[in-house]
Amino acid sequence: MRDLALEEDLTTDLSILQSHLDGMINRVQQNSNALRRFQAFERRLLNLNSLSEMIVHILEGGKAFFDLDAISLCLVDKENELSEYLIQDGFDIKTTKQLTLLKDRHQLKALFGFAVKPYIGAYHPKCSEFFNYTDRKPVSVALIPLIRRGKYLGSLNFGSFQQERFIDTMATDFIEHMISVVSICLENNLNFEMMRRTSFIDTLTGVNNRRFLEQRLVEEIDRCQRSGEPLSCLFLDIDYFKLINDTHGHQAGDYILKQVAGSVKNLLRNNDVLARYGGEEFVALLSNLDESKLMAIAERIRCTVESLNMVFDGKPIQVTISIGAASYSAPKHILSNAADIAMRLIESADAALYQAKHNGRNRIENNGFIIDRALMESAASY
Repeated sequence: MRDLALEEDLTTDLSILQSHLDGMINRVQQNSNALRRFQAFERRLLNLNSLSEMIVHILEGGKAFFDLDAISLCLVDKENELSEYLIQDGFDIKTTKQLTLLKDRHQLKALFGFAVKPYIGAYHPKCSEFFNYTDRKPVSVALIPLIRRGKYLGSLNFGSFQQERFIDTMATDFIEHMISVVSICLENNLNFEMMRRTSFIDTLTGVNNRRFLEQRLVEEIDRCQRSGEPLSCLFLDIDYFKLINDTHGHQAGDYILKQVAGSVKNLLRNNDVLARYGGEEFVALLSNLDESKLMAIAERIRCTVESLNMVFDGKPIQVTISIGAASYSAPKHILSNAADIAMRLIESADAALYQAKHNGRNRIENNGFIIDRALMESAASY
């Protein structure tokens, strides 16, 4: 009997040991799988070249990579620079509910405190602002502060419907590594966006410069040829600007340039482009407008500039603007050289501007749609 009991005890112990061993092997496999997923996520993250791509990868790729039920990203955007970068890249901030741009760092400081440690554990009311885009709230969360050089950049927030997924006793080595990688990538992308913005922005007026316009115009022509939507160009020139400089001084001229640029920019849509072309000349690119809407916008610009109440050094300055318009619509099934179309669109709008100047200034002239050379050549071959 004793031998039988001993054998049964031994069998039970072996069964328990095997169960523990199976559990350990299973956890090792899970950790190994998680490590491989994170390495793939990390490699992709390090190879991205823009802030918008990084955000999309984190929100969409991160949820899939880490098998999450909820994910969100908060970024500090005190000066509205991030929102401007993203809008210029065509990123739709309004529809990306998982992204929150914070005006200050107080919310993050209140959550993470001076210790700056991730919060890992049960969902509580303080977490609600990080997951306000979804009706079903997570049960357990990992809220990860993103910090670089002692400054809050934002937070990356994971959520799960499983209570045991994120618990306060779990090891944080993996999460701390993620903090470092994401924070470094975020800082690098912010620095890159700042450099790109600086190289493409006219420092006096704050609008895009000619270098940016020339690059963007070719891209817009390519997009126009793919989508079939028309692209319009407004060439704007401040009337008698040399006289303003000679009469009131160059500081007054700079003031006028900034006021006019800001006023015109406020009348355009977020996806429109405004650039200082040189001196007192500006160019605006507007997509997907028919001629009546284009001329209505041009007239609104002309009237707004004319009605500006500008005073410099106590002296009122009356300013008007002349505008030349031209448009391009890609013919179906015919792809033209984008650089050639871009040059001809600018030339056509410039010629219309010259006509507006010739006809008395403070007016708009429209050259209509430019004729596509590829279409002409195609028609001539028949």
